[in-house]
Amino acid sequence: MYDIATIVQGYAQGYFLMADEDNVLGWYGSRDRTLIPLDERFRYPKSLKRVLNQERFSIAINRDFKSVVASCADRETTWISPELKEIYWELYQAGWAYSFETWQGDELAGGILGIVIGGAFIGESMFYRIPEGSKVAMVKLVERLRERQFVLFDAQMMNPHLERFGAYHINDDEYQVLLEKALRRRCSLNN
Repeated sequence: MYDIATIVQGYAQGYFLMADEDNVLGWYGSRDRTLIPLDERFRYPKSLKRVLNQERFSIAINRDFKSVVASCADRETTWISPELKEIYWELYQAGWAYSFETWQGDELAGGILGIVIGGAFIGESMFYRIPEGSKVAMVKLVERLRERQFVLFDAQMMNPHLERFGAYHINDDEYQVLLEKALRRRCSLNN
């Protein structure tokens, strides 16, 4: 058992958990945060619009949380250690961690693992098993966060994939202001 209240408090202060190459878990912060825009700056490739219009994927929240975590960790180098998987499971059971999933029939196509605190969605990781599965999850998650009046979608670190969606950097001072605003909101990812 982990002290979930302390872990949530760490995230609420702008830190995040990661394991190093020896699976030692630690808290990390960043002077430069990456956010996914929840306004008109959010964008995606035209080819993805066609995929969305085809409605090949259905969306689910927490239908298979453990598989999403396992899939996010299933890569050559991962910062999601066995211990962190257990922490995510306890956060999920306590109502803080979520898996936002795409499905093609009965097959898990992709998903995004995140933590919800107030009006903040803190994206921990994403994966796909079927091409476009994680991209569709990203678009649908942003739509959901907008509908639910979330303040921020924290992607933590930039990569070329996120950049295509309009992800942008902000400094820690700006991030803390947004996070403080988000913590005052009561938002829900579920219906």
